Amino acid sequence: MLFLIDALTKLLNHWFAVTLVALMTKLGIHVAHPSHPIGNALTMELTVMTLLLLFFVLARLSLNVEKPGAIQHTAESIHGFVSSQAEQVIGHGYERFLPFVTTILMFVLICNCFGLFPGFETPTADPVVPLGIAILTFIYYNWNGVREQGPINYVKHFAGPIWWLVPLLFPIEIISHLARIMSLTVRLYANMLASDLLVLAFFSLIPFVVPVIFLGLHFAVSLIQAYIFMLLAMIYLSIATSHGEEVSM
Repeated sequence: MLFLIDALTKLLNHWFAVTLVALMTKLGIHVAHPSHPIGNALTMELTVMTLLLLFFVLARLSLNVEKPGAIQHTAESIHGFVSSQAEQVIGHGYERFLPFVTTILMFVLICNCFGLFPGFETPTADPVVPLGIAILTFIYYNWNGVREQGPINYVKHFAGPIWWLVPLLFPIEIISHLARIMSLTVRLYANMLASDLLVLAFFSLIPFVVPVIFLGLHFAVSLIQAYIFMLLAMIYLSIATSHGEEVSM
């Protein structure tokens, strides 16, 4: 299966390398490898995206009240789990955020699980991948905060409830919000990289039986990290869309 990823990466570079390099050059971004700017991590991300789209389409087409199939059961189980978590964390109006947090959970989990296959590197062990998901989450929850409260009221909640503490609290809140991007990125990247290296080390030292235990550990880490990423996205959405106290004058 690894050769398919390599072949697809070469094909993507053949089709899009020139256009991509030209675009990045115009944006002032230096491309380290102009002949092949697209790596296996991006190819695997695109593969996961395609698999998710296929899963959602098949789930929609196979809906049947009387005789639900395996895909429908799986989709309903995922939906039920995410819904219960979102209802507890976000509360009223959580339904409109379900598509995003469900996609985050499934995308991160499948990317994490690539490392279970021999020869594959986990996409989320490449810092660019968690960074991209973190930036998307940051934009999404802030955008929904602005939509829910309006630009002025949303900015006000960074100031806190006491007016004379605004000069102190406002910059601290801004920095802490920006730090969430780094926090989400490093947490996912560091855990998956460590898990990858641990599995690789034991496969190199003891290629039989023992590494299976660490593959199980890798799967557990994959589940936990996907859940944590989804949970943090829910928490940020809950905070951003809640109507807190205004500054007391």
